Amino acid sequence: MALLIIDRETCIGCGACAAVCPFGALEIADGLAEVNEACTACGACLGECPVEALSLPRAAAAADIASASGVWVWIEQHQGAGAEISWEILGEGRRLADSANVELTALVFGHNVAAVAEEAIAYGADRVLLADDPQLAMFRTEPYARVLNGLVREYQPAILLMGADARGRDLASAAATELHTGLTADCTSLRINAESGLLEQTRPAYGGNIMATIITPNHRPQMATVRHHVFAVPPRDANRRGEIIPVTVAISPADLLTRVLELIPVEQDANISDARIIVAGGAGAGGADGFVPIRELAAALGGAVGASRYAVDQGWIPYEHQVGQTGRTVRPDLYIACGISGAIQHLAGMSTAGTIVAINTDPQAPIFRAAHFGIVGDMHEILPELTRAVLAMDKHK
Repeated sequence: MALLIIDRETCIGCGACAAVCPFGALEIADGLAEVNEACTACGACLGECPVEALSLPRAAAAADIASASGVWVWIEQHQGAGAEISWEILGEGRRLADSANVELTALVFGHNVAAVAEEAIAYGADRVLLADDPQLAMFRTEPYARVLNGLVREYQPAILLMGADARGRDLASAAATELHTGLTADCTSLRINAESGLLEQTRPAYGGNIMATIITPNHRPQMATVRHHVFAVPPRDANRRGEIIPVTVAISPADLLTRVLELIPVEQDANISDARIIVAGGAGAGGADGFVPIRELAAALGGAVGASRYAVDQGWIPYEHQVGQTGRTVRPDLYIACGISGAIQHLAGMSTAGTIVAINTDPQAPIFRAAHFGIVGDMHEILPELTRAVLAMDKHK
């Protein structure tokens, strides 16, 4: 659906708008301007129209601002189990809702997921909008976005938060596009400004070299995706009480463009976002072969393999292992940093680990200031010894 509004009674078909449109979304047909689906609402044409026949739907957005209220959190679930990232964000949503003195609503979509709705209440939601339908059994962007957008238009929340993982990013971008609102991705901090009441959404920018704080003053809801492990999972209170509101799902199978034919499990390394133990390598690894002893120690400890941005940029290890502002934020019980200098961008992604062990040949490396235990030495010599010691301990259990 094109966003630009053309007043056909006022338009004189001069073509000034079509001449400046950077996307080729405007043309003159039958003496009047016409807009097509390429329109992005950039506004480049508005000032060029000599008779002011062009406009964008900002008045409607302004009206929505006055009536919008409440904090919403989409609860991601898989096979009837809520995702940890959603409980983290729900805890932060509780804090934001309390600071603004508004209601916290959780959104639960799926099939046979009433238990997830109950969990959302236990983790802090005041109410849950529960869309339980066979068509939502498996996550697909189109039906989930249709249900979500319908609820947003009906209830008009002020804030909508989702996880910055594959599903959350997918759904958030689809919803924001249809709702004509702003979306800040990969947030690491959220705060409601006491004076303006706006949600201040902070995220790393320019490769993690600066932190940008973004607001959405003219549209609602204010949308943001939040990184995993930025916030802690709140305490679960089984005695909390809240309202669960069933939602009618009105989606015709004929309206859906995709359908699931088959699910094929993919074997992959342990997800570093959920790992309790991480052994990570950096520039000191020296190359892809340098990650062999890192993987061996991680396997012996039952942990996952992490990496600095430098190691990923060099192609030594895939991006999904990257820890830091431009990678994953992790909160393991034990983080062993091997040959990692400790740039601030990397520290931002792992500094909340329970115990940090640093191994580096440079005694002045910044990583030692963040570490609980430090070893000055060559990781290529130290890691095999540590692995042998761990395996020997396992034999004596």
